[in-house]
Amino acid sequence: MRIFLYILGTIVLVAVLIVGAGAGFYYTGNLKVVLGLLGPKNVWDAAAKAPAPNYADASAWAALPSKPGLTAYVPAGADAAAKDSQVDVFFIHPTGDMSGAGWNSSLDPNSQTEENTRWMMANQASFYNGCCAIYAPRYREASIFRYVSATPALYKQSGDFAYADVDRAFTYFLEHYSKGRPFIIATHSQGTEHGFNLIRRRIDGTPLAQRMVAAYLIGGGITDKEADAMKTIHVCNSPTDTHCFVHWATYGDGAMPVRDDTKDKLVCVNPLTWKRDGGLAPASLNLGSEPISGHFQIKFWGNDAASGMKFPPLKAPLKGWTSAECRAGFLFAQYQSVGPFAGKGMGRNYHALDYALWAMDIRENAKARVAAYLGQAALK
Repeated sequence: MRIFLYILGTIVLVAVLIVGAGAGFYYTGNLKVVLGLLGPKNVWDAAAKAPAPNYADASAWAALPSKPGLTAYVPAGADAAAKDSQVDVFFIHPTGDMSGAGWNSSLDPNSQTEENTRWMMANQASFYNGCCAIYAPRYREASIFRYVSATPALYKQSGDFAYADVDRAFTYFLEHYSKGRPFIIATHSQGTEHGFNLIRRRIDGTPLAQRMVAAYLIGGGITDKEADAMKTIHVCNSPTDTHCFVHWATYGDGAMPVRDDTKDKLVCVNPLTWKRDGGLAPASLNLGSEPISGHFQIKFWGNDAASGMKFPPLKAPLKGWTSAECRAGFLFAQYQSVGPFAGKGMGRNYHALDYALWAMDIRENAKARVAAYLGQAALK
């Protein structure tokens, strides 16, 4: 029976994606129905989870300054990675576990989930090496099925389980690596959920807020209401604002965004002007979109064994590729019908392009915020 459901699910999933792309929007409700047939069926069992990462062990980190791996990648023609940086980045990666084997990652180093983590290091975390030393913990992330088929109880349990690893990694980072240095929090998607919780629980309203240069909390569901409730951390509103965070969720022009996680307006900072709710910024302000290295692997069932995915060096960025405009809490880019980003989104939902379309803008802005922060510190 389960094999039949896999086959049926595959047929329906392909149809949903084709219809969604053709209609110009992506309706998550249909996808949830399909994936609900394929996801984990087990109840929550903490004893069956993979052992907690030991963050004293370098293997528990997807990137460290001593073993940068793919975070050492620099777009062709861009300035080299910073040496002897005075600032660190704590990068929390998004969801890479698409396998449906369980509610949280098993942290198998020989898996497609791990290869997806490497994709994130190359195509997201590396954009911060122009300013900073990068620390990216591995953690028992919640699988994609948390977002599409988990009960409310399982949703909370799998999310809390993943966050606990992130929290422990951050503690180890502070005590053994950072040691008083300023830092940036950088995230995407599931990582943004954990990163925002980390800021609210550990940083906002504490002395750590003064050490946080900024946070790039990208591709999540942070609302204006949540942001405005913070004590000392605010939404960034200029290119050199500090002790603040940016957030956006990217869609292609013509999209009709649908969110079922909140009805409140989302925080949107325009990555071309760095203004909160920033209006239309022309493509001429875009410092460069970055073609994606390798492929993010989406396999909702079956064996999660590594495929041998390769990640070639980053190509030259495409300057002036797209405009950007915040509208009603969403960030709109030009529709990517041709070129290297065509077909990389889910219809006109450009969640997978939240970093790539604004790669050089992120890279250069992180450098600018670090310079502003260090300049302020020198005056004290």
